[in-house]
Amino acid sequence: MESFEELSGIDLLIPMWTMGELSGDATRSVLGAVSDGLGIAGCHGGMCDAFRNNTEWQFLTGGQFVAHPGNDGTEYTVNIRRGSSPIVEDIEDFTLKSEQYYMHVDPAIEVLATTRFSSDPARGPHTTNGEVDVPVIWTKRWGKGRVFYNSLGHNVEIFSIPEVAETMKRGFSWAARKKENEVT
Repeated sequence: MESFEELSGIDLLIPMWTMGELSGDATRSVLGAVSDGLGIAGCHGGMCDAFRNNTEWQFLTGGQFVAHPGNDGTEYTVNIRRGSSPIVEDIEDFTLKSEQYYMHVDPAIEVLATTRFSSDPARGPHTTNGEVDVPVIWTKRWGKGRVFYNSLGHNVEIFSIPEVAETMKRGFSWAARKKENEVT
């Protein structure tokens, strides 16, 4: 991992790491750089299933993957929260087949899209709680920095879905470090 000084020279960090470990020094470098204005944006397990034992990382990113009941090939709908952000403006709800990520999330995130988990008992013992809406796309602030996350992305084909590609493009742009004279 880069040092704080090296990270302060870039505009956007896009983590692509599932599980693994991040040293205390590297964690402090990333948290400090994001607090100082570095943007961080990512998807699926590459950001919110990274460094499972690192609660500081989870606090920064706004969530942690915990399960995908039904595994890959589950058909579900992504429900856009209208008016929540320019990132999802003019994007309609859409259906896909992939892993449906069940996430533990920070209550401070700004939820831009959700998915509903079924109460079908065949999906597992969690279904006795009834249907549950879980965030799919969110943003968060961290000091001067911006955090964007999208839980979609198990397979590269997901990014051929226009709504996914567009939210990723807009989210990465939103999260990137803002210049002094740039309107936010």
